[in-house]
Amino acid sequence: MSQIITKVEFAKLVESIESHEGYERPFAFAIGIATCDRRGEVLEVYYPHPNCNANFGTAAVLASLTCHISGNETAILTLAQIESALGYFYPFCEEPGHINIQLLRSIKTAMDEKTLQGDQKIVATFLHKNKEGSLGPVTSVEDAYLRLQLLSHRLVKVNEINLDNLFQVLPNVAWTNLGPISLNELTSRQLEARLNGNWLHVYAVDKFPPMADYIVPSGVRIGDASRVRLGAYLGSGTTVMHEGFMNFNAGTTGPSMIEGRVSAGVEVGADTDFGGSFSTQGTLSGGGKTKIKIGERCLCGANAGTGISLGDDCVIEAGLYITPGMVVAVIDVHGKVVYETKARELSGKSGLTYRRNSQTGKLEALSKKNTIELNAILHKN
Repeated sequence: MSQIITKVEFAKLVESIESHEGYERPFAFAIGIATCDRRGEVLEVYYPHPNCNANFGTAAVLASLTCHISGNETAILTLAQIESALGYFYPFCEEPGHINIQLLRSIKTAMDEKTLQGDQKIVATFLHKNKEGSLGPVTSVEDAYLRLQLLSHRLVKVNEINLDNLFQVLPNVAWTNLGPISLNELTSRQLEARLNGNWLHVYAVDKFPPMADYIVPSGVRIGDASRVRLGAYLGSGTTVMHEGFMNFNAGTTGPSMIEGRVSAGVEVGADTDFGGSFSTQGTLSGGGKTKIKIGERCLCGANAGTGISLGDDCVIEAGLYITPGMVVAVIDVHGKVVYETKARELSGKSGLTYRRNSQTGKLEALSKKNTIELNAILHKN
């Protein structure tokens, strides 16, 4: 197809592509730079600008060039295909704000100047929801990295997308000062580095890289980037201190201070403070299937934790870990015991202060409004 000259011609092209039998608009798609090992196996993929329910014209052009119709798929983009795509996007090339076009132009320049490394390839990945409204299980490394980056780019929220099969698909990788390296090649790469007078430093051996190597969301502070995994969702105003930890598919919805551990599947509300070593019980490693949600304006003490959800304006005193089966005495505003129940029955309730009675040793929940205010200055990131 010849170069598109006008926006009207482009609109007709997109309409023609989308009218093909079986074609479906993707839920998400992205152009990425994949790193491969020496066998050609993909280790990781960097997607600078993921698209979610947006830019369907770009998706249609890429789908047409790669013969994509529907389903979760990844295609390798050649220089010829990228040049063709830029020809179709000609009416928009001088307009600001077209991030996919700008990315393709940068990639074309790198290909022309041969600055891409031999272990890199350019890919286009498409994700589609099925009839049940789910993306289905993760099917490839390219698929996995797009889902994780959708989370960290704040394009989907915690627990909104299917991450089944993620661990089975992701390779265990050595993350080094020379980039990701397959564990099968690590020893030989270390030897090569030493023989060339260099030092190969291994920062981590893990299936998940640090989020900050892929995206730093606006308005956040991270004391130690290695403690926030790719796939974390950090709301604007979030501070993760050096001893804090954010897993993948875990996140904060707004300003918050995290000095404890936010496990996979856990969502933390705005203006909430996790004290040092505060822990949330996640859904991995036998943690059960109940997903924990922490409300807004909660104060969670140091060396404490919870296996139940908290509503808004809750407090957990330092050193107290609440498990679902614990017996809790509910105390009214006059200090009288109203009733006793299992902690799981209080899950998600607002305005409770959890404490251990220092005289009786009983776990108590004081039904009392607590106003928790974070220092706003600390969250102007």
